[in-house]
Amino acid sequence: MAANNTIRLFDLQLATGCTISPFVWRTKYALKHKGFDIDLVPGGFTGIVERTGGFADRVPVIVDDGHWVKDSWLIAEYLDEKYPDRPMLFEGPSMKVLTKFIDGWLWATAIRPWFSCYILDYHDLSLPQDQAYVRESRQTLFLQGRKLEEVQAGREARLPLVPPLLEPFRELLKGTQWLGGDNPNYADYCALAVFLWTASVAKTPPLHDDDPLRDYIDRGFDLFGGLGRHPGMHDLFGLARPEANAA
Repeated sequence: MAANNTIRLFDLQLATGCTISPFVWRTKYALKHKGFDIDLVPGGFTGIVERTGGFADRVPVIVDDGHWVKDSWLIAEYLDEKYPDRPMLFEGPSMKVLTKFIDGWLWATAIRPWFSCYILDYHDLSLPQDQAYVRESRQTLFLQGRKLEEVQAGREARLPLVPPLLEPFRELLKGTQWLGGDNPNYADYCALAVFLWTASVAKTPPLHDDDPLRDYIDRGFDLFGGLGRHPGMHDLFGLARPEANAA
């Protein structure tokens, strides 16, 4: 049992202090869903191995009364297995399958194009000691050697292409408060993590002011006493419509 109802969580932060990792975000929500207090260990992209005593080179990592667990999905499964008397994150194997599908679809539909639109902002908002690592690793691993500046350039033309692609998600939410029904579950936390990641780096809004997703996102950010609210986050809404640009 977690000592004093508290579980330690290793964070991934920007210079603003807000969390950037969508995987850490979903773990924060999972811990709160299970009713735990969080002992947050701050830090950026560099030094994770040192902070975790060699246990991991990526976050999230939790420590539950001396027991270490890494990987957001494995952490969620661990929490349900260890604490079945608390609200469940998954209601059966089928929910895990559907959650993986929704998560994968949102990553391909939203994060992938938004990543290219905010990659320089992502770098500039990182902790000063992390910026060289962020630049080199992203240019090498994800951008085929292209410069961050080159990839982000021209985003004004690309950003309006993403909101229409999210229409299936809007349709899915029309008849329900949450993906989990009357109450949010891990599928919601995975979905919200997409928008939380975007809000951490989006100096230019990616969604229109009147987007029906605003209600879902606002309610999600407000969960657990405003867990998704941080002064370093950016407004997701306010993208200019193409017809306004044409005028």
